[in-house]
Amino acid sequence: MTQAVRREITLQLPHIRLGGWISGQDDKPLLLALHGWLDNANSFAPLSDALDDYRLLAIDWPGHGLSDRRDGSYPLHWIDYLYDLHGVVTTLIARGDKPFAIVAHSLGGIVASSYLASHPDACDALVLIEALGPLTERPGRAKERLVKSFADHLALAATEPKIYRDFDTVVEARHRLTGLEKGAAMQIIARNFIEVEGGVTARTDPRLKLDSPLRLTPSHGEAFVRDLALPSLLLIGDAGFDKLKQAAEPAKALFGQLEVVSMRGCHHLHMTHASDAAAAIRAFLARVATP
Repeated sequence: MTQAVRREITLQLPHIRLGGWISGQDDKPLLLALHGWLDNANSFAPLSDALDDYRLLAIDWPGHGLSDRRDGSYPLHWIDYLYDLHGVVTTLIARGDKPFAIVAHSLGGIVASSYLASHPDACDALVLIEALGPLTERPGRAKERLVKSFADHLALAATEPKIYRDFDTVVEARHRLTGLEKGAAMQIIARNFIEVEGGVTARTDPRLKLDSPLRLTPSHGEAFVRDLALPSLLLIGDAGFDKLKQAAEPAKALFGQLEVVSMRGCHHLHMTHASDAAAAIRAFLARVATP
């Protein structure tokens, strides 16, 4: 597996500027890659090396990587990302470069499935990596969540950005917290952190680490993705999230065409087992392209 050449790009949307990169030859079908929470475009670098028969455009969500932060100091909500994705897709289509498929991990998959259920013409297929639909919880937690959100945001306003000794310190911290392999952690952190006097600090918007003030109820969350008609593939890691494994089979009733593939790997299986993930994605997309 050879390392793909990745070219940095900027997408100026009507409401925000996004960073990202693209790899692959210009005559290949385009895959739009959407990363997970607190990751960035670099989380798709191993997959771009393994999927050299496609172009892969990986964006940084707002507040991540090299993208702008959202204006203001208000709480963030996942719904905002639907509008970001709409801006990316419509910009690409206006350029005559409609994505063949969206490949989305974790938060990116939540956003992609919710968006494509109501915008099925945005691409021809969906690949979900350790993701399904919106996160939900019982309505009884609504007040508790809102109170906590106020407290956390008020505390953040009085907090100075944290400076770490060096990149290795941050890599070690993420490895210990999540179990993500250090090499994979370094790929993500190299784009999410920047050197400053005295060490390194996060580029990422600190609001991203705070709880949302509102979460959907289970029935509301199901309604977002019900009858998603696109051919869809879900990749689940054997060391991934247990709740996702439990939800995979019931999700087939919500998605019109959902294939589920279990494979080796953790929540970031597209980084740690990129060749296996690429093989499953390639086989699925070949079936989509061949009626």
